[in-house]
Amino acid sequence: MKLTIVKASVLVVCAFIHTNVLAQSVSEKLTAAFKTFQNDPQLSNGIASLYVVDAKTGQVVFDKNSSVGLAPASTQKIITSASAYELLGADFRYKTTFAYQRGQQPSLIILPSGDPTFGSWRWPETQDGAVMKGLARAIRNTGIKSFNEVQLANNGWNEETIPDGWMWQDVGNYYGAGPAKLNWRENQYDVHLKSGSRIGDPVTIVKTVPRLHGFALRSELTSAAAGTGDNAYIYFPLNAATGAIRGTIPINESSFKISGAVPSASQQFLGALADTLKQLGIQMPKTATLQNGVNASGQNFTPFHTVTSPPLDSIIFWFNRKSINLYGEALLKTIAYKNSENGSTAKGVKLVKEFWKGRGIAESELNIVDGSGLSPLNRVTTHAQVKVLQHAQKQAWFNGFYTSLPLYNGMKMKSGTIRGVKGFCGYHRSKDGKEYVFAFLVNNYNGSTSGVVQKMYKVLNELK
Repeated sequence: MKLTIVKASVLVVCAFIHTNVLAQSVSEKLTAAFKTFQNDPQLSNGIASLYVVDAKTGQVVFDKNSSVGLAPASTQKIITSASAYELLGADFRYKTTFAYQRGQQPSLIILPSGDPTFGSWRWPETQDGAVMKGLARAIRNTGIKSFNEVQLANNGWNEETIPDGWMWQDVGNYYGAGPAKLNWRENQYDVHLKSGSRIGDPVTIVKTVPRLHGFALRSELTSAAAGTGDNAYIYFPLNAATGAIRGTIPINESSFKISGAVPSASQQFLGALADTLKQLGIQMPKTATLQNGVNASGQNFTPFHTVTSPPLDSIIFWFNRKSINLYGEALLKTIAYKNSENGSTAKGVKLVKEFWKGRGIAESELNIVDGSGLSPLNRVTTHAQVKVLQHAQKQAWFNGFYTSLPLYNGMKMKSGTIRGVKGFCGYHRSKDGKEYVFAFLVNNYNGSTSGVVQKMYKVLNELK
């Protein structure tokens, strides 16, 4: 009997030692791999931060520069996602309500909520055609044949659509679309271009899809060597009606497509609605008057149609899977609007930082200015990112959050890229069943992004 107890004790001790050796082995391997990475010529003037913890125990497996704030690029989206789940709720939905005011001069009144999915092609029910069809039917049922005015309620919503620090080269292009209270088709459009047969030939604009209302584009593009890819950027001066496309596209392209951000989403929506209603014999202006102080419970107009967005869980899925900057900025402003009736980016940032401060993350670790990570002004620590990821694991909404993370290098993680910045953060289960939570940021590397990514993968592979 005593011998059995001794054997059992030895087995327990051996298992404990074996577990510790494995844990130490992972730490040692990460230390060696990270040292090699740091000494790589691509990091000669750069800085890297890696923080890894055991998902079950919270024990630190590896820590290098985890308290240093670095530009996170789109890995910041995991912070915005978790904040939205907590401060809006997993079942939160946006509502866009339409109302009318009868009289000698009937008015169409739009009460939006900042819904970034309004007119999006990612769900059948949000597609522009489906939205227009439902709205046109509802307007026809009111019996009104002409609207003399369109009022767009902008209560409590900051009119500025571009957050601090966004670059001029970004804001005219699809990934630089900022949120208004009324968004439409993710506030973007496609431009089809035709290049010449010789290098240096001018490039012409074939068409835009959809048609732009109230805005025009001119091409300053030239044709470049085959295989050079998309080096075209759209620039829309503030308060201007004409934008310019500069850069190059490859030669011999008959319909080369790039995507831009619309200067005014409401103008594009109203233009499209006016075109639709005209076919039904209903007239309306293509511009709206911004109104404050309008609310859905007002007695001077009659609501007749409401468009409801997919639930937040579904929005977060696309937000992280396709890294849609518009969604992050809309969610940040929505957090601000719901909790303070002040729908500004700055207020949203303040509320996010306060929330995480109450959960052990110092405000100085979340030195952020937007919700998507597009601004190079953002500074976040890998320690903060891992703390957010650990918090998410304990929440009822975790499954939706986890599902939203893309799969890179066989690991569930969000990636981030802006100039000189690359990051990954997420979760991984190793072959031996160990689970890890990690964040890996690199700033000011030189050379190709693909090169530094493969070297980052080599470090993270030690978790496999």
